[in-house]
Amino acid sequence: MATDTDATRPKSGSGTHILVFPYPAQGHMLSLLDLTHQLALRGLTITILVTPKILPFLSPLLSSHPSSITPLVFPFPSHPLIPPGVEHVKDLGNSGNIPLMAALAKLHDPLFHWFNSHSNPPVAIISDFFLGWTQQLAARLQIPRIVFFCVSTLLVSIFDYLWSNVEKVKSLKEVEFGHLPDSPIFKNEHLPSLFKCYKQSDPDSEFVKDGGIANLKSWACVLNTFDALEAVYVQCLRTHLGHDRVFTVGPLSLTGLEVTGRSDSGSEQNDQILNWLDRCPDGSVVYVCFGSQKLLRKEQIEALAKGLEKSGTRFIWVVKPGTIQQQEEGSGVVPDGFEERVAGQGLVIKGWAPQVPILNHEAVGGFLSHCGWNSVSEAIVGGVIILAWPMEADQYVNARLLVDDTGVGVRVSEGADSVPDSDELGRAIAEAMTDGGGMKAKAKHLKNKALEAVSDGGSSMKDLDRFVQQLAQLGA
Repeated sequence: MATDTDATRPKSGSGTHILVFPYPAQGHMLSLLDLTHQLALRGLTITILVTPKILPFLSPLLSSHPSSITPLVFPFPSHPLIPPGVEHVKDLGNSGNIPLMAALAKLHDPLFHWFNSHSNPPVAIISDFFLGWTQQLAARLQIPRIVFFCVSTLLVSIFDYLWSNVEKVKSLKEVEFGHLPDSPIFKNEHLPSLFKCYKQSDPDSEFVKDGGIANLKSWACVLNTFDALEAVYVQCLRTHLGHDRVFTVGPLSLTGLEVTGRSDSGSEQNDQILNWLDRCPDGSVVYVCFGSQKLLRKEQIEALAKGLEKSGTRFIWVVKPGTIQQQEEGSGVVPDGFEERVAGQGLVIKGWAPQVPILNHEAVGGFLSHCGWNSVSEAIVGGVIILAWPMEADQYVNARLLVDDTGVGVRVSEGADSVPDSDELGRAIAEAMTDGGGMKAKAKHLKNKALEAVSDGGSSMKDLDRFVQQLAQLGA
């Protein structure tokens, strides 16, 4: 939802040239491209670094900003753990992040040479937090690096503490983050996957740790969050860093191009989904989806199917179909006869669904989610409650923020391998959707705060303008 004033927004960037380097994972890339759109609207000249198979993701941006955004395409560097032709984490799964991060670091020297041979090189690098090595590159080029965090501020502080105290933390069953408000405690198995994968002396692991530590040495931090959601953690981060170059500019899904693949509303299937929702009472439907990477096992799918059926709640369930081999092993397949039994109660969608239009539909009141940050942001914008089933990555941290800090969610299960009790799950869904504890009112309030943040004069728009002014000064 780009705002009406975008076309008339003053161009404060004055043509300042910057390099944007996204990380090739859906949740990372979409939000950084949304930020890039906003920077282009404000008059910056932008080069975006991608590898060949990532280039198509830029099409909407390049057609909207043909004169101010230019792609820079480098071949994808090889890595022994990455099959030839793979350049995106969706083809590797969550465990593929470490080799992907290590492979992309081989672009350090080619990038350095590109900068030195350019007649008007960028005056700053904005790169994803999974590309921490670009801080070293920026220092070598004697320009600022801005780290982009497509995650919560709470997670940023947790990561910083973990990477700075690896040896101490690794052996603990629980980790207390005493320097943060309310001193959150996380079980070791609930810490971010990237940290849990760390192996001392393993070159790729040490490289990831060094990148994590480098992130907060960057000149500035830009975060896809908003002040009303995380004010205490944002202030804590500013205090820790000792400067105010911490910019909260989210939810970026509200300010990006509508054509980035999130609202492909023209297809027949999408029309059927939205027509089905039109016939449901307001707030009566729970939307069930576990992101683009997670494939549920047979036992999990069966428990979830029974739970949905027993809840008596209307639902839309997006089931990610696995490969033929995975399906033969029982993953990604809905139980026989389930769809017929729930024909009046729910819809099962195999593959992709238009998540943003679904979450923004009046009939949808809840989202059963793994709590990935993009999904969390889209739920907040939709004003729906979260039924949290965190599994890996940053999801336990996000679940804490939603359930404990803001009160817009409830935990219904946890763990990538856990099989919930279908009776308990059904009961939890039914109770949440009939609004236990005023969650729905809190969710609507948080939605309004998100909309305020990205409206003219809102906290995120002010921070975006402040960020562009500081970038323009670099180019002056």
